[in-house]
Amino acid sequence: MKRHRSSRGQNTVEYLMMLAVIVGVILVIGRMFKPQISNVFNDVMRMVTDASRTVGS
Repeated sequence: MKRHRSSRGQNTVEYLMMLAVIVGVILVIGRMFKPQISNVFNDVMRMVTDASRTVGS
């Protein structure tokens, strides 16, 4: 007697596994580039602050 498996449950597990891998890759990349991202953010904030000072003058 053949059993009919639900492909919906299988697809859900596959999508959750793909999502877990993608999140893991993003976390690893984020940790690798954290110093660079922080420096870029600080540079942008400095430029915005400098620009706001010149506009008010």
